[in-house]
Amino acid sequence: MESVAAVFTSRSDAEQGSAQLLALGIPKDGINILTPHATEKELAAVPIDDAEPLGIGKALGAAVGGAVGLAGGIGLGGVVTSLIVPGIGPVLAIGLAGAALLAVLGGAAGSAIEKSTAVGLPGDELFVYQDALRQGRTVVIAQVENDSQAEAARGALENAGAESIDRARESWWIGLRDAEKETYDSSGGNFEDDERYFRCGFEAALHSENRDKSYDTCRIRLGDREARLHEHEPFQRGYDRGRAYLEVMKQRYS
Repeated sequence: MESVAAVFTSRSDAEQGSAQLLALGIPKDGINILTPHATEKELAAVPIDDAEPLGIGKALGAAVGGAVGLAGGIGLGGVVTSLIVPGIGPVLAIGLAGAALLAVLGGAAGSAIEKSTAVGLPGDELFVYQDALRQGRTVVIAQVENDSQAEAARGALENAGAESIDRARESWWIGLRDAEKETYDSSGGNFEDDERYFRCGFEAALHSENRDKSYDTCRIRLGDREARLHEHEPFQRGYDRGRAYLEVMKQRYS
C-alpha cells in the first residue's frame, strides 16, 4: 500500500476531491483529511477519551461525521481526531492514517510514527503537511493499492484544484531560500554551489525520525538514508539550520 497526498486551498475543494476519490473506487476508510482551524463546535463534537492525552478526542466517523458536518455529506468512515498541534493550532483529522499522522505532528513518537509509516505516509513529507496546515490549507491523503490507482488518484485530486506534495515542497523552499542564502553567504559560504547539500541537510532535520535530535545522534541513520551526502559540511550546516527552523516555528505558532 502507498499513499497519494495533495494540498487544497479550501476545505470545500478538498471535500470535492475526496468525492472524486470515492468515485474511483477508493474505499472510505482509505481517504483521510487533515484540516486546520476547526471551530469550537467541531472540536466539541469529538468525544474525549480519558485514556488519551489532553486535547485529543476519538470516535467512529459514522457517529461524528453528522455532528461535525465534514466532507460535504460524503460520509467518510474511520476515526475522527482533534488535536492542538504545536506550531499549528487546532487541527481535525478524519481517517485512520490521518489520526496517526496527526499524532506524529503533535509530537508523538514510537508507535505513532511506525503506524504512519505502515500506511504509506513518508516521514520526509510530514513538514510539507505541517506547513500547509500552518497556512490554513487542507491536506487529503488516499491509500491506494497500485500504481494505476495512484495515478488516477493524483489526476482526480488535481482536477479538483489540488497542489501536489512535490509542488508544495518546492513552494515551501522558495519561501525560505532567499533568507537561507543570505545567512549562508554572510558566513563565508557559497550557497549557489552548496545548495543541494544544504537543502538535503535542512530537510533531513525535519524528517519525523530526526526531529529534535542532533546531527551526531542521527549520523548513522543519515548515512543509510542520504548515502555520502551527509558527510559534506554544507549538509551539516543545513541540518543545523533545519533544527533552528523547527524551533522558530514552534515559538512563532505556539
